[in-house]
Amino acid sequence: MAKQERARRTREKVLTAAAEIFAAQGYESTTLNTVADRIGMTKGALYGHFPSKASLARALIQESRTTWTSLRAEYDTPDADAARALEGIVVGFADRLRSDIRLRAALRLAVDCPELAQSPHNVLAEMHVALTDLVRRAQRDSGFPDHCPPLVAELLLIVIRGQLNTRTEGTEGTNDSCTPDGDPLWRLLFTALSGTPSPALP
Repeated sequence: MAKQERARRTREKVLTAAAEIFAAQGYESTTLNTVADRIGMTKGALYGHFPSKASLARALIQESRTTWTSLRAEYDTPDADAARALEGIVVGFADRLRSDIRLRAALRLAVDCPELAQSPHNVLAEMHVALTDLVRRAQRDSGFPDHCPPLVAELLLIVIRGQLNTRTEGTEGTNDSCTPDGDPLWRLLFTALSGTPSPALP
């Protein structure tokens, strides 16, 4: 059991180290030697956990699917308002991107190397399908405006992906809580999508 626990901890260290490098340098510029050196392992020892750079990248992408699935389960409950669930899921995912290096790396890998995201699942395609469905439900049940659902889903994903490389200026000191009302960028976007008068932004 102790050996299994050590292996698990080592695997976690490898994933975090790889995520830090993938997020900063991208897939092509990352090597297994760089990952091994970062945590003081030999390349041979690293191979015992991940036989290739692609397998390491896919493990991070698969982990991002778990994060996405858990957020859907948290917000999209049977009695949830569809419009609020849409906002909660999207903003919750964006909030995680700010604090979770492994999620940021996974999303960058899925964007930059779509062929890696195809196996076993394309996480970005899965997110697009789920968001499109939520928009349709919000239009049907919650009075969400009649925008083209796939286009709304794509817009939300574009903004999420943009947050990998940019930080909105003028938001320092604002409340970064995981709610639409707590983030000026998302509050502005969802206000625009809903067609309601915009509240004053800080």
